[in-house]
Amino acid sequence: MFDKVLVANRGEIAVRVMRACEELGVDTVAVYSDADKHGGHVRYADEAYNVGPARAADSYLDGEAVVEAAHSAGADAIHPGYGFLAENADFAARVEAAEGITWIGPASDAMERLGEKTHARRVMDDADVPIVPGTTEPVTDVEAVTDFGDEHGYPVAIKAEGGGGGRGMKVVESADEAEEALESAKREGEAYFSNDSVYLERYLQTPRHVEVQIVADDPVAAGSDGGSGDVDAAVTESDVVHLGERDCSLQRRHQKVIEEGPSPALSDELREKIGEAARRGVAAADYTNAGTVEFLVEEDPDRDPSEPLGPDTPFYFLEVNTRIQVEHTVTEALTGIDIVKEQLRVASGEGLSVSQDDVELEGHAIEFRINAEDAANEFQPANEGALETYDPPGGIGVRVDDALRQGDELVTDYDSMIAKLIVWAPDREECLARSKRALAEYDVDGVVTIVPFHRLMLDDERFVDGTHTTKYLDEDLDRELVAEAQEKWGTESSAAGDGDDEEVTEREFTVEVNGKRFDVELEERGAPAIPVPEGGGGGGSGGQQRPPQAKSDDGGDDGVDVAEGGEAIDAEMQGTILSVDVDEGDEVAAGDVVCVLEAMKMENDVVAERGGTVASVHVGEGDSVDMGDVLIVLE
Repeated sequence: MFDKVLVANRGEIAVRVMRACEELGVDTVAVYSDADKHGGHVRYADEAYNVGPARAADSYLDGEAVVEAAHSAGADAIHPGYGFLAENADFAARVEAAEGITWIGPASDAMERLGEKTHARRVMDDADVPIVPGTTEPVTDVEAVTDFGDEHGYPVAIKAEGGGGGRGMKVVESADEAEEALESAKREGEAYFSNDSVYLERYLQTPRHVEVQIVADDPVAAGSDGGSGDVDAAVTESDVVHLGERDCSLQRRHQKVIEEGPSPALSDELREKIGEAARRGVAAADYTNAGTVEFLVEEDPDRDPSEPLGPDTPFYFLEVNTRIQVEHTVTEALTGIDIVKEQLRVASGEGLSVSQDDVELEGHAIEFRINAEDAANEFQPANEGALETYDPPGGIGVRVDDALRQGDELVTDYDSMIAKLIVWAPDREECLARSKRALAEYDVDGVVTIVPFHRLMLDDERFVDGTHTTKYLDEDLDRELVAEAQEKWGTESSAAGDGDDEEVTEREFTVEVNGKRFDVELEERGAPAIPVPEGGGGGGSGGQQRPPQAKSDDGGDDGVDVAEGGEAIDAEMQGTILSVDVDEGDEVAAGDVVCVLEAMKMENDVVAERGGTVASVHVGEGDSVDMGDVLIVLE
């Protein structure tokens, strides 16, 4: 087993991985950005290293900085958690090549094979795993989209090769939409995955989203080559263990909100059929460690909820997530198996502690994502706030994975997840009742959350009956009921630091302790700021700076004044600029799109409220912006 593991992530998943390490007697190392210097995962770890500024591209996504931190800490392994670099095959290869460091995850070449969606579809097709009708090679022009639509019918899904979770996916309802959707999917693919390749699938209208958790042994590392002496032994189905399925059908805009297992819709025969398909496909991909094989199951909207879907129900391979999933906790509740520990065992060469015959699913489990979002306002993420009260539930069958504590300020530079609530009970009916109790106990003040939405869903007929599909929240949910739930059970976001105007000055020093040099930051509260010479101060990175932000008429000398009668178009939420569609001097009309802002995995068109001439542009493609930042100035 490893001596020291660096967790290349933040928040609740970093703490969750560290807890598994702690139980195995393994020391832990956290990495953090400037925005996370007081983060819960930093407090939990045995030691921590700063890897850059708040912007993820300059910190958590900086693979070189992460590996350098591992070397500095003397870590002998890196666990990526989920998100950030977890499915980045290039980063996995960097870790594999680093001296003395082991990658806790699937091999980089297997990640690359399955990360390319068309390649993954070919692998699964060859392994006799059904795939959604579509292309197995990338498409490049709009004629390919319209030809596919003419042959298979509309709607058509355009998907990014490296996509997932709805990113890089566009639905084409008619030939007239093909060109714009194709460009948008390619743009998202390039922005998120540095890969603008896309492919096509028949868009399933009313599917259920069912995924199978797998863990796979390395036959070489574990010495399970059957005595053949073949050091290049391939993964076989006997090396792959599936841990049952999870139903993730309750989604909004392809983002999961509530996950549960076992699926309330599957018969035992269909459950086993899908599980064996997952084992077969993973073995064919020569894949080891943990992963999730996702499927779409064609649901009959008129199905009697008392009658589960039979073994002849069509199901199709969707993708493989080459990492641990957010909702892995559901499977852990059902099986009693710590999936992160299994990851550590496989990566260290110890091998899996379980076989397929050892796996038994007991009871029912549901996971609720506790996000800092306003469900009554299209799930818009909170842009500020502090946990004035934070009192999570407890009791039998209740688990909470989190990293924040009462008094912590919300960090809005990344995703909106505060915690995960996982509830287990002997059957689904009791699990729903226990979930009601746990959510009613969850006391959060100062930050808006979707706890009221979750409480609403536990009385929702479609969800309680288990007949909901992936389209339910977007197309059929009564928005007035959501607003009423938010008003009844919700809390308003507080402005972090309200009433505290005390000035905080940060100063940097280099100190020497026992012959070793350290860079130290000191916060002085209430002290006057030390002037910094024009052009920067000591210790600055010298990196590229964002353009100056425009200010209103009373703006300071460092701002760009908005002339009288002019208009500043600012960001309505924190996010990343995907494209800037205007240049200085351009004429725009009311309603014209001036740039595209990504926030919470969704593209948002930023439009001009009225016409005018573009006086100045203050952002560029790839820039991170905060709520209220000025993007464009019109005159």
